Amino acid sequence: MLRITIKLIAASAFIFSAGAVSAQTVVAPEPRNVVQLSATGTVEVQQDLLVLNLATSKEATDAATVQSQLKQALDAALAEAKRNAQPGQMDVRTGPFGLYPRYGKDGKINGWQGRAELVLEGRDFARITATAGRIQTLAISQVGFDLSREARAKVEGEAQTLAIEQFKSRAAELAKGFGFSAYSLREVAVNSNEAMPGPRPRMMAAEAKMSSFADAPVPVEAGKAQVVVNVSGSVQMR
Repeated sequence: MLRITIKLIAASAFIFSAGAVSAQTVVAPEPRNVVQLSATGTVEVQQDLLVLNLATSKEATDAATVQSQLKQALDAALAEAKRNAQPGQMDVRTGPFGLYPRYGKDGKINGWQGRAELVLEGRDFARITATAGRIQTLAISQVGFDLSREARAKVEGEAQTLAIEQFKSRAAELAKGFGFSAYSLREVAVNSNEAMPGPRPRMMAAEAKMSSFADAPVPVEAGKAQVVVNVSGSVQMR
């Protein structure tokens, strides 16, 4: 009786393992009548954010002197800028501040040089350029433009709607072209980015004297940016 029980258990184990192997070898059918496609929605919008960089460079035989000169120039510029700062309209922040050794022909250090930067950023172009014109210790090194978060969010929804409508239209056209009456959405991905056509931000002559701008704002003119939303995915034609 004991031997029969052992045989029955062994037989049951064999049947179970065979069934598990059989289940593992079942292959799901490949999807049919599926098409991949993408569509893009683009909205052009005026750039409303001015980013103005001011900088100065100093040289001396020792690092301490260079650091002290940079600090004095930056402190004076910060004091002037902060008097006119206003959140969102003109924000003030410091940029890179660094010292570097200067080498002679013999490969030895014969002096030090350094650079300090200040950034004015915001939507009030007149306030920013007028403030830059009053700062005497730093010179304008770069002028650039961008989109504020509010402006980007406002048009991103429009671009997304355009991309989705184009995606749906193309999906319907493809289904009809292949002889199907309809389609269903399988998967989709939505991505957004910003393109800036036209010239890159202007680079100004470094260390230019600011006295010529003391009585008038620095002339600037923003361009346009394109907010682009891409919708890609696949549809099941039916």
